[in-house]
Amino acid sequence: MKLFLHTFTLLFLMTCGGTQMVQTPSNAAERSVNLNTAKSTDDSFTNSERIGDIMNYLASDDLKGRDAGSEGIEMAAKYIENYFKSYGVKPYFESYRDTIANYKDPAYNIVGIVEGSDPVLKNEFIVIGAHYDHIGTIAPENGDYIANGANDNASGTTSVMEMARYFGTHKTNKRSLIFALFTAEEKGLLGSEHLAKRLHEQNLNLYTMLNFEMTGVPLQGKDYFVYITGYDRSNLAEVSNAYAKENFVGFLPTAKEYNLYQRSDNYAFHQEFGVPSHTFCTFDFTNFGQYHKVGDEVDLMDFDHMATLVNKVLPVIEGIANGPENEIKLN
Repeated sequence: MKLFLHTFTLLFLMTCGGTQMVQTPSNAAERSVNLNTAKSTDDSFTNSERIGDIMNYLASDDLKGRDAGSEGIEMAAKYIENYFKSYGVKPYFESYRDTIANYKDPAYNIVGIVEGSDPVLKNEFIVIGAHYDHIGTIAPENGDYIANGANDNASGTTSVMEMARYFGTHKTNKRSLIFALFTAEEKGLLGSEHLAKRLHEQNLNLYTMLNFEMTGVPLQGKDYFVYITGYDRSNLAEVSNAYAKENFVGFLPTAKEYNLYQRSDNYAFHQEFGVPSHTFCTFDFTNFGQYHKVGDEVDLMDFDHMATLVNKVLPVIEGIANGPENEIKLN
């Protein structure tokens, strides 16, 4: 999440499954990540083992913190491309890569699509996104200089990849779903800004944008599972909770107080299209103290929580994608 560091500091002080092989290059040689993990005992779509496989790669030292334009993020991009291809998610453009025009170094979003099954509703689109970049290498702490970005935002990226796998293999969506992994979020939301403008120029009929950011650790002491930024800007929470059949999405006052709505990749789509565009998040400034630090490591992530989030949000997205009317409305 693109937050101002001084804001974060103040807040923190104040609140103290089939067999698939995805081939991805490593620093030394070709790396093979086995994604044939055990089926969840409760028949849920994903599980902690699958989540861990993806997270352990995206947040590994090999990727050197996934700075926009770096060799490390190139490795992440290839991994995501192979994942999409393996699970029936087609490139949205000529290829999966959407080269951004607003950054000095070559950098690109990864954009795939699962076309809707309804001959009419497939012409309406839902963008499901997360940023896959982080801040790269920084001043060392105890000899560690790699800001791995496990929570920020390998967690959101992993969640979106698993959602893409679900719809790519099940094809249960009547509306078309665009899965977008953004670059250069940490440089000022540049990847999402570029893609939103490009899609707007193409006159894309966008229904809503759902973004996922810092979902690696659970909220504490809340009666809901996840909050959305811009809670009172639309009825997305109400619609989501109806499809989830529980109090899944809640309101975090701190998110409104510090206007987190404008500090993640949902905002560009709100600006360009004027449609409901929100970020789902479980970071509340009290439950994770390693924001933009080398300590944002994969061993601090709760894979069970992450798997639960994906399993809970799938019926929400499915419901939104298949509803006969556009239920999500701006307030």
